[in-house]
Amino acid sequence: MNNFPWLTIIVFLPIFAGFLIPLIPSKGNHIIRWYALGICLLEFLLITYVFCYHFKSDNQLIQLKEDYNWINIFDFHWRLGIDGFSIGLILLTGFITTLATLAAWPVTRNPRLFYFLMLAMYSGQIGLFVSQDILLFFFMWELELIPVYLLLCIWGGKRRLYAATKFILYTAGGSIFILMGALTMGFYGSSELTLDLQNLSNKSYPLELEIILYLGFFIAYAVKLPIFPLHTWLPDTHGEAHYSTCMLLAGILLKMGGYGIIRINMELLPHAHSIFAPWIVGIGVIQIVYAALTSFSQRNLKRRIAYSSVSHMGFVLVGIGSMTDIGLNGAILQMISHGLIGAALFFLAGISYDRIGTLFINRMGGIATYMPKIFTMFSSFSMASLALPGMSGFVAEFLIFSGIVISQKYSSNFKVIITIIEAIGIILTPIYLLSMLRQIFYGHKFSKDITFDNMDAGPREISILICLLFPIIGIGIYPNSVLFLWNNKVNFLLSKFIF
Repeated sequence: MNNFPWLTIIVFLPIFAGFLIPLIPSKGNHIIRWYALGICLLEFLLITYVFCYHFKSDNQLIQLKEDYNWINIFDFHWRLGIDGFSIGLILLTGFITTLATLAAWPVTRNPRLFYFLMLAMYSGQIGLFVSQDILLFFFMWELELIPVYLLLCIWGGKRRLYAATKFILYTAGGSIFILMGALTMGFYGSSELTLDLQNLSNKSYPLELEIILYLGFFIAYAVKLPIFPLHTWLPDTHGEAHYSTCMLLAGILLKMGGYGIIRINMELLPHAHSIFAPWIVGIGVIQIVYAALTSFSQRNLKRRIAYSSVSHMGFVLVGIGSMTDIGLNGAILQMISHGLIGAALFFLAGISYDRIGTLFINRMGGIATYMPKIFTMFSSFSMASLALPGMSGFVAEFLIFSGIVISQKYSSNFKVIITIIEAIGIILTPIYLLSMLRQIFYGHKFSKDITFDNMDAGPREISILICLLFPIIGIGIYPNSVLFLWNNKVNFLLSKFIF
């Protein structure tokens, strides 16, 4: 059964199903909606089945390998495989995309194209996490941009064209570096091209070349993860996108940057990584504090949550730069935890906007009396975001903290400074989140003429939020439920580094 092409089916199913959408009769939106949701669920069940029966977490090598010759002239293969790093993010992708498709129920404008783009995005994201060929990795990275661009352009807010153009310029500009780096690594030291990630990880390069390659890849991932100062596309994009798109952006798209740093920069360029690790930690803590302070000054609710995303991704950088197994485990857990929390917060911001018609925090106030369920959920997910013990954010940030403290690589002065700055960031997070809750839900300011009969969240919205809350609390109470997936792989990767 191992020869069965599970991963190819998982990659192609959503986009192939998307191409069948035009064949659906045009009587109404509901058929298309149910069809798209059914495909997402089927794909998620397939992923879960493969994970349960064909993935072995104690094996740190690439599993479920597939290798088909694609273009004969040069060594371009359809190479797929999964290991501990990718399986968690693939499960997250399936989970968030299914919920985002359910969240997009109110979309009535051109639903065929909308759901086709959602399914195409699904394929691109899964394809990125399973590709074991660096050119295929680049190919999937680019495939991701077009659906997001169109989803922004057509279903965005007032400044959607500006946001979409900025998004495409930043991310496409960054991904040029992936292509150049991939070709340089492929051609270096041999007459024919090698693009297989396994072969590339055994190559060694002169240190100067490795540093240049590392910086090139890092710029590309810095745009995606967003790393300060290349983060400015994110608040614009989140501020304008429809909330189902925001769920995919916050839940999965940002994680592609972190995945790229671990998969390409750490695995293929270990010497350069140990040189740049202190700088990555430094950028990470600056980003945590900077984004938290900036978030505090945002009047638009979605932009405030977007800056909190940037701040949380700073922790991922600190974990990656800590060069310890605890820190790296924490970084991957933070990506998954933030994927769940970020998606939930953007969904809540979106459904609140649908009801009260404004995103400006200073125009809200006292909404809790009209929308008690939304208020309860908003408070719960804000607590998760500020790393309340018992929720997944706490475990991830605690692991990252411990990773820096026990790291053998750094002097004690460096660790003290980093820990103090990180602690400031952890104190700032509840300040901006709780002040946001206070301004939106408490007080008596909100005076717009609204009908109070159908204000609160309906069963569809509540079920989406409960689906997101369960894993957050589950991971928070028993983190080993997901940590076992990549623990062996993390230890295997860090054994390459010599201090």
